[in-house]
Amino acid sequence: MSIEASPFPGERVSSYDVTGRQDSDYYAVFTDIPAADREAWDRAKAYVDEVAPQMAEAWDRAEYPLDAARRMGELDLVVDGIDHPSLTRLSPLAAGLVNMEISRGDGSLGTILAVQGGLALRTLALFGSPAQQERWLTALADGSVLGSFALTEPDHGSDSVSLETTARRDGDSWVLRGTKKWIGNGASGGITFVWARVDDESAAEHGAVRCFLVEQDTPGYTGTVIRGKASLRAIHQAHIRLDDVRVPLDAVLPGTTSFKDASTVLYATRSGVAWSALGHATACYEAALAYAKERVQFGKPLAKFQMVQERLTHMLEDLTAMQLYCRRMADLEQAGQLRPTQASLAKFHNTRAARRIAATARDLLGGNGILLENGVMQHLADIEAIHTYEGTESVQALLLGRDITGMSAFA
Repeated sequence: MSIEASPFPGERVSSYDVTGRQDSDYYAVFTDIPAADREAWDRAKAYVDEVAPQMAEAWDRAEYPLDAARRMGELDLVVDGIDHPSLTRLSPLAAGLVNMEISRGDGSLGTILAVQGGLALRTLALFGSPAQQERWLTALADGSVLGSFALTEPDHGSDSVSLETTARRDGDSWVLRGTKKWIGNGASGGITFVWARVDDESAAEHGAVRCFLVEQDTPGYTGTVIRGKASLRAIHQAHIRLDDVRVPLDAVLPGTTSFKDASTVLYATRSGVAWSALGHATACYEAALAYAKERVQFGKPLAKFQMVQERLTHMLEDLTAMQLYCRRMADLEQAGQLRPTQASLAKFHNTRAARRIAATARDLLGGNGILLENGVMQHLADIEAIHTYEGTESVQALLLGRDITGMSAFA
């Protein structure tokens, strides 16, 4: 959340004024950041401070402030380390620090970054035609157009390789039919990258998975906001219906030929989830530390109690491990040596550790821990979402198990 814990009920303080921030990088993992990377990190800090009050209110009301999403693009914060001549190039470390800082401020903002940059912009940059990129790449990067990545279906989440959405040729058009679920920005009025299976027995590509660029005002496209969420409430995910949506032949992204292309995008964003988890966990640890120093019970600060010091130590242990995972992952990616399963391990570890830290922080704050004004409860709820998306804990474990044993446990 963009408003961190105040030791005094009812008082909200900026996330960058919380006592103890200097203590959260115990191993000085992020003290030797190159100047260009630090500039991007500082820009993310300033952005979160700017939109903090708006995001806190939006999360409480379950509203999606589209202007805040577009502002992220205006500040050139959604490029997510994508290597393309038309985009600002952020190093893997800078992209990770931006992701961490934005998620440390607010989980919905972190998901906006993941959807707009990590999924939509990356899909276009990797697989789009020159004409598609010329029309849409800058618009996605600067936030003037919101983009979504439509892969998950109501009956196909972890087994999304079994997607049922179809695309068939009809003269000079493709016709798309099917449903998608949990699609961030899918009802934003922008564009959607729809992954579908070609259904044309007379074509050589019958059965192949392709991606199609669909403008959301196309007849037959219906994006309905999913209500009742208890997590990531300040970004809308959509349930999408594609009822014979007709798009031109050149709507297909020519670089997509199989499900492996969708996996390429997902692998790239998996490291971003690890960084996002680190941001959430940092906010919770700092909130708990600040509260423990200021909250007086039985005549002394909570921080003077042995049990509280032990809890803070366990939280710092997890947080430091998360930082080391992320820094090493960035180094490997910079050297071109990061393997998909290494990103899976970072995501597996960090979202699990973030859950532990958030739960401990919530408990340490006592009754005040459930108040949104203290931040921790919101982070705890939002962590539940990132723990699931871009591959559940179980799926990551199977990917890693296959890699280390050489044997697949997938059905």
